[in-house]
Amino acid sequence: MATKAPAAPSARERLLAAASELFYAEGVHTVGIDRVIERAGVAKASLYNTFGSKDELVRAYLEGKHAQMAGRITRYIERYDTPREKLLGVFEAQAESFAAPGFRGCAFVSASAESPGELVEQAADEYRGWVRALLVDLSREAGVASADVLGRQLHMIYDGASLSARMDHDPTASVAARAAAETLLDAALAGRA
Repeated sequence: MATKAPAAPSARERLLAAASELFYAEGVHTVGIDRVIERAGVAKASLYNTFGSKDELVRAYLEGKHAQMAGRITRYIERYDTPREKLLGVFEAQAESFAAPGFRGCAFVSASAESPGELVEQAADEYRGWVRALLVDLSREAGVASADVLGRQLHMIYDGASLSARMDHDPTASVAARAAAETLLDAALAGRA
């Protein structure tokens, strides 16, 4: 019995892969549609039939980044049993991102700075809302009385670590971020925050 060859990636998949690579490395504003089409090896009509516009392609790229980061964080926190360990695991997931070849910082910050618009802002808001809700929920599960406050503080550390890793070219920024998060969490649990 002959085995069936795996299906070739669809035009949509090829466009998203090309956009993800180019947009992240060079910026959503800098990279034109023609470069994405060329890299994907599809006709221009495929892009417009699939996404309708560059803005929609950028939105889909950012949604893919959201799914990628959510998946990475989820895999990390599933390793742990306690909410405290899970909360600190969020910062460990950042370490993996920071150490990845070609790390260029937060895709949402870059896209928002380069090409502000409703679709970009919506995608960034959804991602940031997801991160903050996760940090608040894990804080609450860990027993922190003011989980909303701690979640916001931890979110600021999360953002700062990403900026530091990018601007200082320091993938170990996640170590300092995790230590700061642990200090805040322990203070909140002790009733000092």
